[in-house]
Amino acid sequence: MCGNNMSAPLPAIVPAAHKATAAVVFLHGLGDTGHGWAEAFAGIRSSHIKYICPHAPVMPVTFNMSMAMPSWFDVIGLSPDSREDEPGIKKAAENIKALIDQEMKSGIPSNRIILGGFSQGGALSLYIALTTQQKLAGVTALSCWLPLRASFPQGLISGVNRDIPILQCHGDCDLLVPLSYGSLTAEKLKTLVNPVNVTFKTYEGMIHSSCPQEMMDIKQFIDKLLPPID
Repeated sequence: MCGNNMSAPLPAIVPAAHKATAAVVFLHGLGDTGHGWAEAFAGIRSSHIKYICPHAPVMPVTFNMSMAMPSWFDVIGLSPDSREDEPGIKKAAENIKALIDQEMKSGIPSNRIILGGFSQGGALSLYIALTTQQKLAGVTALSCWLPLRASFPQGLISGVNRDIPILQCHGDCDLLVPLSYGSLTAEKLKTLVNPVNVTFKTYEGMIHSSCPQEMMDIKQFIDKLLPPID
């Protein structure tokens, strides 16, 4: 393994057409990079929003026979009772919070930042939203689950994001992260944040992937929460 694999390259970015007054930080899935999602957001972009798609560091992944690949944290298994990489999840969360801090220092307040992700990246985005002290505008969580769910209280979280809008999307033909995981996650989220702000959308025939209708729903969600400001 090359020595530089431990530090991830700079994120793929779709810059705002003019001055960025809002941002979307979106985390890719296991074995992927941010480039494909940056292209997807370029297709639905709004001119005042900056889209940031970071790349996960390369690491051995237990679930994939310990092969090294881009991964936010180690995945031991994909069943609900699989052991989880708690230190890795928490370290990845701190790294993304630091990236959000950078955007705040550049002039975009955290409540003008939407965090999101696909699969493993979506799982991490949910965990961050429920644990960070950064007040976020919203979360888009695609084809994913809530990691370390047993560590969350039974009642509403006490953090700054208890009223955060969450758009959760899932395909009904997903064999990798089954729809039932998404449904269970949505029900759990409704006990942790204001339940009226949790939207769970399913897409007929969609596998562990995305589709044009989902991307349009994401655009609508983002543009509603991050309108242009003068």
